[in-house]
Amino acid sequence: MKLSRSVSWFLLAFGVWSWFIWVTFVKNLAKDSSGLAFDDAGDPTTYFWVHLLLAVTSFLLGTAVGVIGFRGVRALRRERSQG
Repeated sequence: MKLSRSVSWFLLAFGVWSWFIWVTFVKNLAKDSSGLAFDDAGDPTTYFWVHLLLAVTSFLLGTAVGVIGFRGVRALRRERSQG
């Protein structure tokens, strides 16, 4: 399958953005002092575990989408350089 230039760049950008957003979210989740992520004893709550699972899933999907986009961009550049 061959991806267009715009689709390849979109997928790559989506992968990068996904990492940026979810890394920021996990940092904020770890620093949460509102009582949602950690109980009074400092133990993680269900809220913490559910949102950590969402973040990890998004990391994996963002990585997969970004890799597909990167491969598409690389293939287009290789094709262009070969003439």
